[in-house]
Amino acid sequence: MTAPRPGLLVVDDEPGIVRLIKRFAEGMGFVVTAAESGQEALEKLETEKAAAALVDLRMPDVDGLEVLRRIRTAQPDCQVILMTGHASLDTAIEAIKLGAMDYLSKPFDFDRLQELLGGVRDDIERRRALLAAESRMVRQLEFGGMVGRSAAMLELFDRIRRFAPHVRTALVTGETGTGKELVARALHASGPRPSKKFVCINCSAVVESLFESELFGHVRGAFTGAVEAKPGLFEVADGGTLFLDEIGELPLPAQAKLLRALETGDVQRVGSVDARHVDVRVVAATNRDLRAESAAGRFREDLFYRLSVVELNVTPLRDRREDIPYLTAAFVREFAGRFGKPILGPTPAAERILLTAPWPGNVRELRNTIERICIVTDDRLFTEKDTAACVTSLPPGVSPPAASAGATRTANSPLLADAERQHISRVLHGTAGNKKAAAKQLGVSRRSLYRKLDRLGLR
Repeated sequence: MTAPRPGLLVVDDEPGIVRLIKRFAEGMGFVVTAAESGQEALEKLETEKAAAALVDLRMPDVDGLEVLRRIRTAQPDCQVILMTGHASLDTAIEAIKLGAMDYLSKPFDFDRLQELLGGVRDDIERRRALLAAESRMVRQLEFGGMVGRSAAMLELFDRIRRFAPHVRTALVTGETGTGKELVARALHASGPRPSKKFVCINCSAVVESLFESELFGHVRGAFTGAVEAKPGLFEVADGGTLFLDEIGELPLPAQAKLLRALETGDVQRVGSVDARHVDVRVVAATNRDLRAESAAGRFREDLFYRLSVVELNVTPLRDRREDIPYLTAAFVREFAGRFGKPILGPTPAAERILLTAPWPGNVRELRNTIERICIVTDDRLFTEKDTAACVTSLPPGVSPPAASAGATRTANSPLLADAERQHISRVLHGTAGNKKAAAKQLGVSRRSLYRKLDRLGLR
């Protein structure tokens, strides 16, 4: 399938210049949208996407800097080149801060224009290739509905594969939102009977007086309201897996009966004298420290040891931040498809917010955040503004970063070079010379940053 041609927005109040650039850019494979005023450009931005924009700095209605600001807000992945015959250092610095890719002086150097547009086209192709590779990698790093490339998650995946064929009881531990139920489902799916039932009960959601009935069932007339016999979840899950979420909430009387069922395989309905034998794998999960609960007398020690024959801990998201980009990509793919939107992922500044947020709700909180972002944005890349508005656990005092410089190529003009040199120097100073961190803040690759440093004499 042929990739769509990139869009180029050309904005200039001189119709002759617009026609000239349009013919030139179409020859390079761009689909050109022309606007002969800043206001017309702003109107077209509302309905049309552009990979790049050539914008005249001086126009009578809305000047080029304002158009640049609006483009960076409406379409943050669009690379903007300003055109002018009246450049100044102050204007250059302001343009760089706003995220301009370059300056193009009038009259045009068409070799330079070809170089700039060629760079935009190469960047688009490279971004498409990276997104395709990232999508393939995400699929490769998925296991049982979980996504991860961190050492902790890869070790967890390996342990699930090794234990699943043999384990009869298992305890999954971890904070709220880490994905404990997914671990239980992965144990079931990787076990010897994946086609059998997987039955869940959240122990924190059951009234204490009904635990025994829920787990083991009851006969007709066993208690007020028992108008007919009902099988318990052990019987329902016979041959498959019973998942007991929040096992730490189970009251002590029910714990004793659960222990007996685990040890003998026999369950007795409330009000019945007959026992029924079941063949059930039991996976329990908790966000509590059951060792401490046992020491305090709130959880049976013998039940803890029976459940924890195999114990699987799910690491909190803050301790495996390298998984965040892959989880984000998976969630964006899910919700963009559900909502029918062309969203591809975060801008570099938005990704920095995702990478540094504390995530007390772990993967569940990240997933809910990405869902909110996909609801509120229609752009291909969601911005730091979208992200900061949707992340509920930003650290106190942390605000979204300013718009990145966003450039991959720059002009050879002394004016722009001075402005860019100052800007990059400030960023490098702020990262204590860490070029990887500086490249992230600038929104460019490390290779591009090294080229800039060489050209600007900052190496």
